[in-house]
Amino acid sequence: MIEQKHLDKLAEIVGKENIFSDKAHTIAYSYDATRERFEPDAVIFPRDERDVSDILRYCNEHKIVIVPRGAGSGFTGGALPSSGGIVLALEKHMNKILEIDMDNMVAVVQPGVINMDLQRAVEAKGLFYPPDPASQEYSTIGGNVSENAGGMRAAKYGITKDYVMAIRAVRPNGDIIRAGKKTIKDVAGYNIAGILIASEGTLAVITEITLKLIAKPKLKKTAMGIFPSVDMAMEAVYKTMASGVTPVAMEFLDNLTIRAVEQKYSKGLPTDAGAILITDVDGNLNEEIEYQMDVIERVFRENGCSDFKKARDEAEAADLWFARRNASQSITIYGSKKINEDITVPRSVLPELLRKIGDVANKYGVKIPCFGHTGDGNVHTNVMVDGSNPKELEIGHKAIEEIFRITVDLGGTLSGEHGIGLSKAPFMHLAFSEEEMNLFRDLKRAFDPNNILNPGKMAL
Repeated sequence: MIEQKHLDKLAEIVGKENIFSDKAHTIAYSYDATRERFEPDAVIFPRDERDVSDILRYCNEHKIVIVPRGAGSGFTGGALPSSGGIVLALEKHMNKILEIDMDNMVAVVQPGVINMDLQRAVEAKGLFYPPDPASQEYSTIGGNVSENAGGMRAAKYGITKDYVMAIRAVRPNGDIIRAGKKTIKDVAGYNIAGILIASEGTLAVITEITLKLIAKPKLKKTAMGIFPSVDMAMEAVYKTMASGVTPVAMEFLDNLTIRAVEQKYSKGLPTDAGAILITDVDGNLNEEIEYQMDVIERVFRENGCSDFKKARDEAEAADLWFARRNASQSITIYGSKKINEDITVPRSVLPELLRKIGDVANKYGVKIPCFGHTGDGNVHTNVMVDGSNPKELEIGHKAIEEIFRITVDLGGTLSGEHGIGLSKAPFMHLAFSEEEMNLFRDLKRAFDPNNILNPGKMAL
């Protein structure tokens, strides 16, 4: 527990109205999307960067743990106060879009800005911020940067790191630093911004982000392909990406997911299909859109697509996307506990990955529905078990560990967008050598020698 004298001193920094240690606040900030619970000793709402600096300087001096937090929408426990201490909640005051620079096509935002709010603000000016995590309606840009969030548009437009031009941040000792510039080119010094992206709040507290924007495409079109087997669908994915056409999104649902969506929502999906692919293309000319769609349909059909549906308008497009957007909640018909991982492999080995996941499901006697962003090789695997049955939970975690090993052996990685946090920390040794882990630990010590900032995450 933090001594009251420290809380009183911190209250002097931020004002009594911005620090709380009552149960209502500590419980509210004790969990995230993992549903694990770790109660902090207090919650602080900094008003600005100076507050963040003063708080960190004081806490560093007195060895008080600080855990930065945005919306708490993470799936790996990256913002959970697993070591107690103080949650530094950035969503209340530090949530402003500071600038939309039309001439240089950048936005400058505070970390608490909601992803969708930024998208809407820049699109109103004819610009576009592509990263679109599934949590975009409530996740914050600071959290997106801290986890290097992806989204459905990553197949064409990339992920958060591809749009971060500069970061202002506060080191644990209170020093305020700027990493990067508003310029398109910047090769001076170490790439500190690149180190802070995906660092999960373990190195510094991000206080301002400069993001690259692009021109918003004028047109978009959606289509769905039905395939007899997963193998055929996965072949179609990487052959489409090699065809010269780059879809905005290329999303996948396997048979278990299709059946779950149909059972829950009765959308008329073909429950005998091996897999469904849903894709978007965009551009500025109708001819460009039609050309892309024609190429995708040809590649799909050459790889076994039995039915190819094009949306005629936005309503039909939304209907085609319904199954993918509701996949996660639908698969709960298979079990009360979903052990959800976001493994990523090179696109060419997607067929092999999914075959081997099927072997794991048979070996352990569990259902593992899969869906996700196959346009960039990112598959959400969901081991479904009875959450009240300890034996089933143990089996589920063994299955996940085996899937991680398969993924790494295929040249893949433990996470494509959720990060490592607490839940994947035990598996870091599968993906990284001891020498590489020691380098990570050296970086952690260089930024945070007293280990006050989000300790215990990523096995650091």
